[in-house]
Amino acid sequence: MLRQGYSKQFVLALVATAGSIGVIIPPSIPMVIFGVATETSVTQLFMGGFIPGIMIGLTLIAYCYYHCKKRNIGGNGEKPTKKQALHAIYDAKWALINPIIILGGIYAGIFTPTEAASVAAIYAFVCGFFFHRELSIIKFLKAVATSCSTTATTMVILGCASAFTKIIMVEQIPALITNGFLSLTSNGVVLLILINILLLIVGCFMDTTPAILVLAPILMPIAKTIGLDPVHFGLIMVVNLAIGFTTPPLGINLFVASRISNSPMEVILKGIVPFLIIMIINLLIISFIPQVVMFLPNL
Repeated sequence: MLRQGYSKQFVLALVATAGSIGVIIPPSIPMVIFGVATETSVTQLFMGGFIPGIMIGLTLIAYCYYHCKKRNIGGNGEKPTKKQALHAIYDAKWALINPIIILGGIYAGIFTPTEAASVAAIYAFVCGFFFHRELSIIKFLKAVATSCSTTATTMVILGCASAFTKIIMVEQIPALITNGFLSLTSNGVVLLILINILLLIVGCFMDTTPAILVLAPILMPIAKTIGLDPVHFGLIMVVNLAIGFTTPPLGINLFVASRISNSPMEVILKGIVPFLIIMIINLLIISFIPQVVMFLPNL
């Protein structure tokens, strides 16, 4: 994109923002964490994430089209032929089958979301080792070592967050916070706005997993009080925290984009504002139009 004349701040902001859709369109680890923390159906959460994720993607596409037309940016002007497009799809066939196996197996009841992860890992190993032949024994062992390190770090966070959640429940803090919110107002719209503001602020400072484990049990009673379905509330929470991937000071996607491009953070922040506005507009639509989330789970 940079070679085709797009500005660096636009490119990096776009990539950082688009990356956050990964936790909204299933399969999504934050949805699994939310499902475990609140005893909500992970399959229902996955189904609820499709339309919001696609909607966010389409609105980002619309903005990019407007941005490029306004600044007369058109890439190299070459359009791929049907033959080239079909060839690209054919080259990607083994990778494209993986999400079909994961989601198809879950929705068909063949295996659980946890078992789907194992099936997907085995399939990816077979593809990398035998079909693409890009995976060697050494690369495989390095991948295992990296996975062990990442998993161990995550499990320490999960353990501490679970213990903290237990203390919160024993001390009846969720009830206190619920009563505190309800004492401010009994208006469901105002409460939902307050919840969104709280989650947006939390997303700036906390990682997704501990934020869900700590806050989901606290906020769920409030959500039920104002008539939110647990699946709907789960998507609201995940989308809020996904926005946190692109908001400083934590903003993990910002740091990744900055590191990969060897660009200072200020460059990305200059271009991120329009994308954040689009994400917040989508968040409001998801929050106040439940059918966007609940249409597929209710079928």
